Amino acid sequence: MANPQSTCPVGWGSQFDALFNNDVTVVNSAVGGRSIQTWLYESNVKSTKDSAGECVVTPKTFHQRWLNMLNPTSGMKAGDYLMIQFGINDGDRNCPRHVGSARYKELLSLMAKAAKDRGVTPIFLTPVSAIRCSGNSAVGTRGFLTETTDAARASGVTVIDLHKLSYTLYNTLKLCPNDGDYTKGPVGAFFCNDHTHFEAAGARQIAGVVAKALRDQRIPLSGYLK
Repeated sequence: MANPQSTCPVGWGSQFDALFNNDVTVVNSAVGGRSIQTWLYESNVKSTKDSAGECVVTPKTFHQRWLNMLNPTSGMKAGDYLMIQFGINDGDRNCPRHVGSARYKELLSLMAKAAKDRGVTPIFLTPVSAIRCSGNSAVGTRGFLTETTDAARASGVTVIDLHKLSYTLYNTLKLCPNDGDYTKGPVGAFFCNDHTHFEAAGARQIAGVVAKALRDQRIPLSGYLK
């Protein structure tokens, strides 16, 4: 989702604003390479695990990026939407990025509650898939799918299954089969050479998939799409 620091990768969140009319401003606070826990508590998440197998967080104070969003003057306000997508780096076995299932759901719920307390509508998105081919078909590559939907159900939050929507798009575009060369052809135009991150063209298409999901799921934010 993150804004690009180079020509590749380009996060889909950076392509989202252009899809809306002038009544919407997209503020992209995503940061590449973070789990939900390192995004919330960066520099306070240690490289050691506790007895439950979770990374130690001390002190349990939020990173400034989340505090900025919670700021009553300059942060999220009633009527806003908060789109939350994690579940890619969270699967790392090692700290500081590692997040277990229960902790992942706990932190999603924490973010949703903070939004709702401010009159903001949270939306969860399952993690976007990388490209992996099984014969002629693109298949899903990510975890934390059940955890995202479980947390959404428990918190009364709408969830967009971007994981399924993304690999469905790859099949529509016939990005499989692939011989492992991600530097050429349609797959090369969509993905960086790592088969995971997006070129600008790929990021725009993923942003379009999210916009279509807003319409298809009749989420009121869709009323502001061009």
